[in-house]
Amino acid sequence: MSRLTKRLLIALAVLVAVLGGSAVGVGFAFSRYSGPGPLAVTGPVLVPRGTPEVVGHALADAGVISDVWSFRIAAYLTNAKGALRSGEFLFPEHASLFATLTILRRGAEVQHKLTIPEGLTAYQITQIFDRAPVMKGEMPPIADGALLPDTYAYVYGTARAGLVVRAKLLMDQKLAQIWAARDPALALTTPQQLLTLASIVERETSRPEERAHIAGVFLNRLKRGMKLQSDPTTAYAASGGKTTNDRGLTRADLDSANPYNTYFAAGLPPGPIVSPGVASMQAVAHPLATDDLYFVADATGGHAFAKSLDEHQRNVARWRAQEGRTSIPCPAARCG
Repeated sequence: MSRLTKRLLIALAVLVAVLGGSAVGVGFAFSRYSGPGPLAVTGPVLVPRGTPEVVGHALADAGVISDVWSFRIAAYLTNAKGALRSGEFLFPEHASLFATLTILRRGAEVQHKLTIPEGLTAYQITQIFDRAPVMKGEMPPIADGALLPDTYAYVYGTARAGLVVRAKLLMDQKLAQIWAARDPALALTTPQQLLTLASIVERETSRPEERAHIAGVFLNRLKRGMKLQSDPTTAYAASGGKTTNDRGLTRADLDSANPYNTYFAAGLPPGPIVSPGVASMQAVAHPLATDDLYFVADATGGHAFAKSLDEHQRNVARWRAQEGRTSIPCPAARCG
């Protein structure tokens, strides 16, 4: 038992003896300070900013302590150990007064987590932020591709705008690192072009082993002046930037004069369509050296690649037979 703890117990005992007039006060003081508290189940408690009395009432209401008076006296007599902090803290079941004060002074706040998956539009990411519990403030406008997909820890009362700044800074840092280490022969001129193409690669395949291959196909098409003809970009245009999910593109979608519709517009779209993950950015920075110009889904959940239009059309015919499709369009870097 530390010297401070002994002094506290003696002080509590004296106070109890004076107020209660009984030697039983010594045992009572000890049990109040180091004995088990009333909390039945481990759980988080939101502790307000304020005096020991304000904090004590919050803890009593949450069932962490038995009475505010003992808590105030213990907090006062141990104030040399530090101020009581506000925030959301996890208190173990039957936490003693000693343990409770230690948590309030040195314990870590409860960590909440927000996950931004790879391949989501800014609209979809905004919805995740809006639904995030115990955050505060409005969600600021964000651009597609601005935030790095990752899992972010935050505490009660974190501002949405603050977490957005963190995620944007991480994207900027990661993109700069990947751009600096890119293949010297990469036929892209800016980090933003890399990010844009990576966002398309992200939505074209969920197979890690295909990313660099698909990046190589798109880069080959760009070098030859061929349109990318990527369904996710056209779906993004058709949805007004809300989603890249292919809901069954129509001929009107494919013919739409939208700069994000890569069936209509040549070259890269004006910007990213989603926030790509690090793996997709790395795939574009280090694409597979290939002569392929086309790819289409196959029966395995991956893609069949082709160097010529004739070979690609045979792959498309197989895909249509497998899917029972007979109508538009030629899928994925598609029709020449």
